[in-house]
Amino acid sequence: MAIESLTKNICGFGTDMGGAIICSRRYEEDLFMYRKDFGGVLSPKSAWTILVYGLSTLTLRAKRQIDTAFKVAKFLEQHPKVRKVYYPGLPSHPQHALALKQMRSTLGTFAPGTLLYFETCEDGSEPVCARRLIDWAAKHSYCITLAVSLGNIRTLIEAPGIMTHSALPTEVQKAARIAPNGIRLSFGLEKAEDIIDDLNEGLAQA
Repeated sequence: MAIESLTKNICGFGTDMGGAIICSRRYEEDLFMYRKDFGGVLSPKSAWTILVYGLSTLTLRAKRQIDTAFKVAKFLEQHPKVRKVYYPGLPSHPQHALALKQMRSTLGTFAPGTLLYFETCEDGSEPVCARRLIDWAAKHSYCITLAVSLGNIRTLIEAPGIMTHSALPTEVQKAARIAPNGIRLSFGLEKAEDIIDDLNEGLAQA
């Protein structure tokens, strides 16, 4: 069974919501029961729009976003206000060797994804620097948008510990390795140099 979000990279433009489940017929009854309890499926017309407008550019978008992720990850890894960068494309990632083996594009090239996560250099439960960076991005960033989605043509930034996962108890966040000073970036189609300039200025204010 495979479950895919059509809302994310396949659509890629932040205009629609949808998902797809690809499985054998033996799951059909369970899926129909789920649909009865939770609502109808995406209409064919809406699904067609998502796939036609998004899928045809997926390869081009993903390549650009991965190239950008590499450049930004390398920049952040060298920044004095960043403690740790988690990106499978970096040799420093604990599962880099596995990523080299498994994360391949349809052309066979290394494709370690369009997301990265990093932690600012600070300790304690109150992430002052991370908050300042997020606040700066919301008000002053040229090409980074404060938003909790991902897989978009826009570069999005958020801090899971104080945003999407803030309702989770501290011990649950810790068990899931969600640091209070952790920040997630989902890369869009902006120039890597512009994103780096934004992050450099934002970190200077943090």
